[in-house]
Amino acid sequence: MLRDLPDHGLPLVQLKELRRDMVVALQKRKGAVSTEELMRIAAVQAAISAFEDVIADLDAELEAAA
Repeated sequence: MLRDLPDHGLPLVQLKELRRDMVVALQKRKGAVSTEELMRIAAVQAAISAFEDVIADLDAELEAAA
């Protein structure tokens, strides 16, 4: 049932792809991971979590209205 709900125009998929690309780039590299790189990944993850929360709220509102 949740698969039929709209994505609300939010860039969730793009953010998840960005996070994956960032992590893969780090895995292919040799050497230590900088604090700045970890902070960038953490910021993308925080945005993903926020979007998922917003989508869950919007979906709940849509289901309640139906």
